[in-house]
Amino acid sequence: QVQLVESGGNLVQAGGSLRLSCAASGPTFSPYAMAWFRQAPGKEREFVAAIVWSGGRTVYADSVKGRFTISRDNAKNTGYLQMNSLKPEDTAVYYCAAKSGRTNEYDYWGQGTQVTVSS
Repeated sequence: QVQLVESGGNLVQAGGSLRLSCAASGPTFSPYAMAWFRQAPGKEREFVAAIVWSGGRTVYADSVKGRFTISRDNAKNTGYLQMNSLKPEDTAVYYCAAKSGRTNEYDYWGQGTQVTVSS
């Protein structure tokens, strides 16, 4: 069973930066893609960014383009989300997810890490 564990969430001032990590464990972890989602209090979970594990093609939500960068280290089975120029509206619980194939649904989810951006 694949497990995803996020880390790196913290309290940061507006304009600051954080890097989130998502470490994957389990037998033969070889996803098609890994993604980051976030959920703010009282709001629905929203897509942030995704990366194709083999090849590295990326896609971003408009709200984070130019500020966030998703990447992965295949050898370490770890994904990252570098977040720069953070805004208070980026405050949320951030989740990483992975999927095995070219489907809309993600098969595996982490437990989430809290990011709080103060103004």
